[in-house]
Amino acid sequence: MRRLLKWFGRVVLALALAALVVGLWKREEITRLLAVQSLFSAEKIVSNFSNMNKAFLTRPIPRGDGPVSPLPMGPEADLPPEIEDWIAARAVTSLLVLDDGQIVHESYHLGTGPEDLRIGWSIAKSFVSALFGIVQAEGKIGALDDPVTKYAPVLTGSAYDGVTIRQVLQMTSGVQFDEDYLDYHSDINKMGRVLALGGSMDGFAAGLDARASDPGDRWKYVSIDTHVVAMVIRGATGRDLPDLLAEKIIAPLGLQAAPYVLTDGRGVAFALGGLNLTTRDYARFGLMFAQGGQWQGQQIVPADWVAASTTASAPTAPGKIRYGYQWWIPKGAPDGIFMARGIYGQYIYIDRPRGVVIVTTAADRLFREPGVNDDNVAMFRAIALAVAPD
Repeated sequence: MRRLLKWFGRVVLALALAALVVGLWKREEITRLLAVQSLFSAEKIVSNFSNMNKAFLTRPIPRGDGPVSPLPMGPEADLPPEIEDWIAARAVTSLLVLDDGQIVHESYHLGTGPEDLRIGWSIAKSFVSALFGIVQAEGKIGALDDPVTKYAPVLTGSAYDGVTIRQVLQMTSGVQFDEDYLDYHSDINKMGRVLALGGSMDGFAAGLDARASDPGDRWKYVSIDTHVVAMVIRGATGRDLPDLLAEKIIAPLGLQAAPYVLTDGRGVAFALGGLNLTTRDYARFGLMFAQGGQWQGQQIVPADWVAASTTASAPTAPGKIRYGYQWWIPKGAPDGIFMARGIYGQYIYIDRPRGVVIVTTAADRLFREPGVNDDNVAMFRAIALAVAPD
């Protein structure tokens, strides 16, 4: 019996040591997975959104060595009287308003500040769209109706085989993808775990093999489509997204702080939602689009791509919010009003006719409640009208 107990004790000790070794070996992956599970919890969400580099693999995006481009202060605007209630209700962490390129309102909330690099989530999609327009104008990419497999052959045999570039830009790929953030088993959450555990985003996209509809038949917001756009850009140029963004957009804009982007375990950028910038730097990007792609006398994004990408071209449902090439167009909005939008209340709202750009970052855990987006757009319209009356 004594010998048996001794043997049993050695087995237990060996198992404990093995578990310790595995735990240390996988510590980073386990830490990231736990971070994903609590990323949107009420007590952590605000801090998490300013510190994504503590929970995920990231890469810096060099801002270049040029000077910070000016965002001059203008006279403080009188905003709608209900603005404070809206800020509190929507858990807004920052609000910045530009009128003809001047800051007429800038405020930070819930313990955040102007130096915070905030996650923009799907605002990143509009950056990818801008980069695509630049690369195509340089002749690296042919027609929008080219198949994505021409530039990303790893997608051959997947649900993306036979899908065109235009269709992934418009979110009409037809690929089956569940975007329910509240369902642990949804595709979007599976993708999040791939990211957290250092897997391959390219591999995840290539592994999708089901379709909800034929390509081009109907519009459905599918975030992984944006990763495929990025795969096309990388395949066409032979370069990765952070380097291209740094050279083509970030450095020319003269940002105040070097951004960073979340990556998978291969160092591939989380193109569909991984950019982290300051609020003022999101505003610089928005102002560049409000100016038709120009910035300080330089044409950064081709003017015809700015127009095409921010025009409602996708077959969205009548009377609903509309979509272009990775940009949103509010329902009922006249020409020249469009926005980049990310989950939990991130927006760059652009009203070109009035010369107004509005940026919000937020930690709104009720962002998917019915009517929330419509209420936000109504507030942006009220702000624009208050700042630049007819």
